[in-house]
Amino acid sequence: MHLKLNKIKLKDIYFENLKNQFFKISGSFPESITLLPQSGSNRKYYRLKSKRVNLIGVINEDIKENRAFISFSCAFRDLKLPVPEILSVSEDKLTYLQTDLGDKTLFDFLKEKRVAEIFPLSIIEKYKLVLKWLPKFQVSGLNKIDISLCYPRAAFDKQSMMWDLNYFKYYFLKLSGIQYDEQLLENDFEAFTNYLLSASSDYFLYRDFQSRNIMIKNDDVYFIDYQGGRKGPLQYDIASLLYDAKADIPEEIRKELLDYYLDKLQKYIEFNRTEFIEYFYGFVLIRVMQAMGAYGYRGFYERKTHFLQSIPYALKNLEVVLSLCSLPSKMNHLPELLLNLKKAPGLQKFTKKHSFKTLLTVTINSFSYKNGLPVDDSGNGGGFIFDCRCIHNPGRYDEFKSLTGRDKPVINFLQRGNEAEIFLQSAYQLTEQAVDKYLDRGFTHLQINFGCTGGQHRSVYCAEQLAKHLKNKYQQEILIHIIHREQKINETL
Repeated sequence: MHLKLNKIKLKDIYFENLKNQFFKISGSFPESITLLPQSGSNRKYYRLKSKRVNLIGVINEDIKENRAFISFSCAFRDLKLPVPEILSVSEDKLTYLQTDLGDKTLFDFLKEKRVAEIFPLSIIEKYKLVLKWLPKFQVSGLNKIDISLCYPRAAFDKQSMMWDLNYFKYYFLKLSGIQYDEQLLENDFEAFTNYLLSASSDYFLYRDFQSRNIMIKNDDVYFIDYQGGRKGPLQYDIASLLYDAKADIPEEIRKELLDYYLDKLQKYIEFNRTEFIEYFYGFVLIRVMQAMGAYGYRGFYERKTHFLQSIPYALKNLEVVLSLCSLPSKMNHLPELLLNLKKAPGLQKFTKKHSFKTLLTVTINSFSYKNGLPVDDSGNGGGFIFDCRCIHNPGRYDEFKSLTGRDKPVINFLQRGNEAEIFLQSAYQLTEQAVDKYLDRGFTHLQINFGCTGGQHRSVYCAEQLAKHLKNKYQQEILIHIIHREQKINETL
């Protein structure tokens, strides 16, 4: 309890810091503060608004990360690169305010303009606008930033590469049940990193250069989330952008965009084009593996199943890259392992459905109102909360007290009358309407919650019944994640 109170007090202090900073800049306090959807980080972003001013407030307890982002932002602004302006930083460096670049990312633009497999000219032109800026970040940026603030590493060195490869091994291969030879894999990791380290690396490496970290405002592009930047090779960032899994760029468009980038890069430095491309596909491979490690960590380990929707796109990328990549001849185990991933039993459910219309994850929670409402880890908000307390409670009877809504005696009890059935029919109708619309519009996540007094009988039963109903109706069109919070049960159907 003492720890929880301390956290609440800290949160209040952070908010006060943001509000006071806003006042110093605008001359008034914000009229509204709205939490923005979170992605994969622990940073929290808020939109602070008054009648005249909109700003983005950031709360992040990682001071080293804050220092890197704030310092890099100022350096990039000096180079006239399109990044947010840092307007105010608290004394403790845990909160800061920056300009508001809106809500539309390059990925949002991609989804909006793209239909099925068509990749229209408007998207290609937007990517070219992004690639026009990338060489300036890479070549001019390294000389401008304070390299000592790079976090967690000053360079994309052997240690960084081994972190990425082991991230893939432990959070993707192991958690998805893929079999491999530990020693042979380690031997290949060693050979692979030595090969990549032979590429020139005296440039700024953005590290997470992908479509969700590029904002679009008034038709111009702006860049965010470069706090993990460090010294590194040119190939890594262009590999990250063009092989961004869910962007699913057609291979012929990737080649066109790569050629465009290389033409722009020639204005900054001299380089061997053939050699660049040979190394390029090696860096694509390590980037795809790092991303798959992230999908495994967020999806399999943290149970944020919307991250698993990127797996089929990553597997598709692996096939393409392995056919183009010139790997060291001594590497035998890793290439074969990667090629066979799509056949792995633990990944079959993710490979059956693959198109640009992303797989919809439906998360169904049961919970007790006494312990508060479930948290939406997807960051999307919305969905449904159904109150099951209007159904007759099995928990009032001694014979059911140790059981849950998954046990046959409780199921029989709830199915004897028609209270639960009438309740569920209404829930089915509402959720089907939402699922149909979400599938049609390419949305990725819907959360549905059933609550009751103890989160043990009625809510568990209703959550189970809805999961079965949706699974029967939508088959492979959706991925269902069911969580019985009070029983600490997490399952993916």
